[in-house]
Amino acid sequence: MTTASNQTHQQINAASKHESITGVVERLTYYSEESGYTVARLQRPGAKELTTITGNFANIQAGQTLQLVGFWREHPQYGPQFQVVNYKETKPATLTGIEKYLGSGLIKGVGPVTAKRIVAHFGLETLEIIENQIERLSEVNGIASKRINMIKSAWETQKAIKEVMVFLQSHGVSTTYAVKIYKQYGEQAIAIVTNNPYQLAADIYGIGFITADKIARNLGVPPDSEFRYRAGITHVLSEAAEDGHCYLPQPELIHQAIELLMSESHQPTEQALAPIIQKMTLASELVRESTADKTLLCYKPTFFYTEQNLAQLISDRILAPINPDIPRVRSWIARFTQSRKIELSPQQQEAVEVAAYSKIMILTGGPGCGKTFATRTIVELWKAMGKSIALAAPTGRAAQRLSEMTGLEAKTIHRLLEFDPRTMSFRRDEKNPLPQKALIVDEASMLDLFLAYSLIKALPESGQLLLVGDIDQLPSVGPGNVLADSINSGKVNVVRLTQVFRQAQTSAIITAAHQINRGQYPSIEPISDTPQTDCLWHGGGHQPEHGVQAICELIGGLIPTLGFNPITDVQVLSPMSRGLVGTRNLNQVLQQLINPPSPEKVEITRGGSTLRMGDKVIQQTNDYNREVFNGDVGFITNIDTEEQEVSVQYSDRDVTYDYADLNEIALAWSVTIHKSQGSEYPVVILPMYTQHYMMLSRNLFYTGLTRAKKLAIVIGSQKAIGMAVRSVNKQQRYTQLRSRLIQTGFVH
Repeated sequence: MTTASNQTHQQINAASKHESITGVVERLTYYSEESGYTVARLQRPGAKELTTITGNFANIQAGQTLQLVGFWREHPQYGPQFQVVNYKETKPATLTGIEKYLGSGLIKGVGPVTAKRIVAHFGLETLEIIENQIERLSEVNGIASKRINMIKSAWETQKAIKEVMVFLQSHGVSTTYAVKIYKQYGEQAIAIVTNNPYQLAADIYGIGFITADKIARNLGVPPDSEFRYRAGITHVLSEAAEDGHCYLPQPELIHQAIELLMSESHQPTEQALAPIIQKMTLASELVRESTADKTLLCYKPTFFYTEQNLAQLISDRILAPINPDIPRVRSWIARFTQSRKIELSPQQQEAVEVAAYSKIMILTGGPGCGKTFATRTIVELWKAMGKSIALAAPTGRAAQRLSEMTGLEAKTIHRLLEFDPRTMSFRRDEKNPLPQKALIVDEASMLDLFLAYSLIKALPESGQLLLVGDIDQLPSVGPGNVLADSINSGKVNVVRLTQVFRQAQTSAIITAAHQINRGQYPSIEPISDTPQTDCLWHGGGHQPEHGVQAICELIGGLIPTLGFNPITDVQVLSPMSRGLVGTRNLNQVLQQLINPPSPEKVEITRGGSTLRMGDKVIQQTNDYNREVFNGDVGFITNIDTEEQEVSVQYSDRDVTYDYADLNEIALAWSVTIHKSQGSEYPVVILPMYTQHYMMLSRNLFYTGLTRAKKLAIVIGSQKAIGMAVRSVNKQQRYTQLRSRLIQTGFVH
């Protein structure tokens, strides 16, 4: 027998072991967003018990009737399971099946209540009616023409989405994002994906190069195609931007691209990639700049021109200072402090004086050093000088805090600059500058390259800018290191407050923060039932398992006895998302502890994660249409299974999400320290374990600790704390803003 016939024989034998079963999906037990792997429970005709089915599915819902091909296997823990090899959906044959199918959330506008009414009226003909005579839904009490149109549109969309799902599944990738793909491209979805699968990575949040590359490879795009290489190089630069870099040196770009593009059957080379980079430069897809040592720096064009223009803008303002009348300013300060019976430290006095004549000034310093007091005094001085003042911060919470601090209205930077989601740009710019003559921006360490450029561009020519921020905190989540680069250039006026005031010295949080900054192991009091300080250490054992247990015990025990509300006052901050004491696992554990399921709480499961009424959630990307931004935290106030919408109450407004957009939000009972920037919480619990050694650094530990206003509890091992304190500048960001500022007047 030939090899080919042997293989055929083996396939026939394998196929003969397969069975076909049919049933109605009762519920989903597990769903993996990455692979589409699903565990579900199936009700088979005549069977008394539910059947467990496992396999990779496009997007099955409770209530669907499926015809499944596969084989039985015995799971050592869960017993018999049917492993699905292939499947197709058939229309449900029973009234219960039809009702469950319609009410499963499959069709927007039809929830369980509406589904029950429709099926009660039309019986087994229900799906036929919806398919061919949908206007007859008006016969059902409570369904008006507006609802019928919505159901019709959703039914047609669902059919088109299914085509996309089947198409993607046939190419071996998860179809979690099929709804988003359809919303982005409409009926052109399959054609666009077939023509250029890498377009997905550029256009759709949550789909990266890896997923697009899987589709491309399945569609027959060769591994060494120039098309693929270009997409890989662009992806590496995008990933670098996610890590805060504005560019990559060409050798590093090539090295990372080779790692990304290589496979068992294909090994890209520097000789193959270098000419592609050259072509991309000639086509203006990249900008390359040579350094003094002849190293080529590779930028995405928007990054290069934004960094260059920001440096020029700052330099132009530095070269046009305001003529100071220092004696008059000092006289005002003397009168102001005397009338208020207050005293400024020499550093604070310097800050107020420098603010009087600086076009751009940076006020920095650690906690307890009087940044707030100095800022308030500068506001009063500018008022006395007759200046109109605007106040802003990168996040809603930080803006609210700035407003409370100064007594004036403060806005997020996006609102101040009047972001227009239709054009994806700010209305305020050099042609339409801000009307105010003076601007204060708090939490300036969070300013990334693009936001800083938009901000300074919108300042009137005669305007003044005060940036207030803590240089020792983590840099911005977005690309660049604007505050540090500006300070280190030596070109911008900077006042650094270092004196810790006497009243602040009583706070163990502030004392520990300054010790961390100096590279010293912080003096933190061991936890007790009656703590005498605002900064505590709970050993929690050396193993992460003990840390999870300790966090639960604190939230369920000590913290409420100290008068704090575990739901609204406590934030668990973790260095990473992965691991037992990472945010992903902690969110599952804390959701069960703080907001457990109950019949009164509607919940929805998407992508293996459950969202429930009352859950704390965090926005994971900037959504300009809804005016909600990366890092905003709110609470789920409503889940509408009929309209397929989730409502979240943020600090200043309600925001509604379609089910298709729920990957924009995630549970926030625990968030990463990076995501907590710009926020403060009454109580912070900070797990520090060697499991997160890759992320442990001095500024990360310092940032996490200083998010606590009233109580900080550090949990974990002394070894991990020591590692964090000793680790300085673990990853330098690739930026050229400092160098450009040093070359004042630099023009490329």
